[in-house]
Amino acid sequence: MENKILGLHHITAIAGDAQRNYDFYTKTLGLRMVKKTVNFDDPQTYHFYFGDEVGTPGSILTFFPWTNVRQGKDGSGMATEIGYSVPKGSLEFWKDRFEEKNVRHYQITEQFGERKLPFQDPDGLKLSLIETEHKDERKGFETAEVKANVAIKGFHAVTLSLNNNAATAEILTEVFGYKKVKSEGNLTRYKTDTVENAAIVDLLEIPDLPRGLNAGGTNHHVAFRVKDEETLMAMREKVLKKGLQITEKINRDYFFSLYFREPGGVLFEIATDNPGFATDETVEELGSSLQLPDRYKGVREQIEKALPELKQ
Repeated sequence: MENKILGLHHITAIAGDAQRNYDFYTKTLGLRMVKKTVNFDDPQTYHFYFGDEVGTPGSILTFFPWTNVRQGKDGSGMATEIGYSVPKGSLEFWKDRFEEKNVRHYQITEQFGERKLPFQDPDGLKLSLIETEHKDERKGFETAEVKANVAIKGFHAVTLSLNNNAATAEILTEVFGYKKVKSEGNLTRYKTDTVENAAIVDLLEIPDLPRGLNAGGTNHHVAFRVKDEETLMAMREKVLKKGLQITEKINRDYFFSLYFREPGGVLFEIATDNPGFATDETVEELGSSLQLPDRYKGVREQIEKALPELKQ
């Protein structure tokens, strides 16, 4: 397991209205807001983290909600679908719930031997709920309306859309330690054996698919998980040896990160497990108040005035 990726860490997407984004992921989907902070590069924009009770790596979907953001468009060189794991037999509950809440969704289908329910969030981000082939022992966050027997457990898979799979597959297998496990048509599944869950990347090859527009309702980047900073820097060397450009280590307060664009165009991040989200709040308090990076703590009042009001 040395110097290997431990599956997905988090995925970051772009939203429009902050309140609508918060309401959908916490109230409709029943996820917990694990952290409410700001975009490090644009502190007048929130950065929301939604996941399980403690913000376990592999459960975290994060958003930059920009008011009045233009509508994005999926395309080549982008992550184009996020697959969440749910308990077996729960898709009918979710289908009924989506109908009741007017959530855009599609028919329950099957892919790689697993039942799935595709749907979209209010900004058009493409997601699916999947009854996984293996037994997922993770505990989903429970709310008054979404009980444990149907609760979302965390990520199962992410789909990357590409004009050609070859170079991306090489990064997954030779740098990240994934293995090709199966194919269905133009969709090929890669999986790591280092973890039980959030272990899958699906590559969708569409040679004539145009480049997309990274804006509202699209994914910004996919973050892969490593144990600690030592492993992070070892992975950096592996990426450099492939002739790719990669950032220096960046402190994101709750993890340390590297960023690089893989040959197919998708922005990849590698992020550490440490230090985690319970550093500036207790587990009980997670997501309840605005947390600011050290560099912005002196201008908290101005930032709070600039941010949209959020009712939690």
